[in-house]
Amino acid sequence: MKIKCIVTDDEPFARKGLQGYIEKVDFLELTGVCENAIELNSMLKQQEADVLFLDIEMPYMSGIELLKNLTNPPKVIFTTAYEKYAMEGYELEVLDYLLKPISFERFLKSANKIYDYFKQQQQGAPAEDYFFVKADNKLEKISIADILFIEAMENYIAIYIKDRKIITHLTLKMIQERLPVADFVQPHKSYLVAMNKIDSIEGNVLHIAQFQVPVSKYQKEDLLMKVLNNRMLKR
Repeated sequence: MKIKCIVTDDEPFARKGLQGYIEKVDFLELTGVCENAIELNSMLKQQEADVLFLDIEMPYMSGIELLKNLTNPPKVIFTTAYEKYAMEGYELEVLDYLLKPISFERFLKSANKIYDYFKQQQQGAPAEDYFFVKADNKLEKISIADILFIEAMENYIAIYIKDRKIITHLTLKMIQERLPVADFVQPHKSYLVAMNKIDSIEGNVLHIAQFQVPVSKYQKEDLLMKVLNNRMLKR
């Protein structure tokens, strides 16, 4: 799978940096580079793109202004030096929000998120709705819809389901591979959370039923992007 990308930024150094990063990732393909939103608007009339790496503050028209005026736009990754646009990015359903200067490590995390999104779109198949785990010398059926969150405990994990938890000899990575990507988020290296079970977000804590799950400062940006995407109501 090759994902077609267009980079748009008024800073030559930023454009060159993103071009170099894209060339390092084998499933990304650079198909266009623009210096401003007006140039990008014209390019999109001539060729298709899957993802736009789009700067926000540019001359003549901002990336946000352009995105609001596009009909059926490609998916967008905002690239900006300013945190103040993050909430607006969530409301515009962007895939990610990269703060400059962008490290390759952070870019690769975003690239993998792009890959997961398009892979899921490509498959289009419904995810399995249950699985079995071994716990207390028996096989326990776990309904994915019932999972509140999952906690890593050294060589075990605890699966929290309503008013009980099931402890099984698995890793967080192993169970994450069996869960639908669109429905779960990782707020901390030791936790996986069902997004529709989150009751509230308070600082660096998620409230889920009677439980509290910590949010790592390194994961908070991604968590807000995924949880609030197109779900934030405001006046």
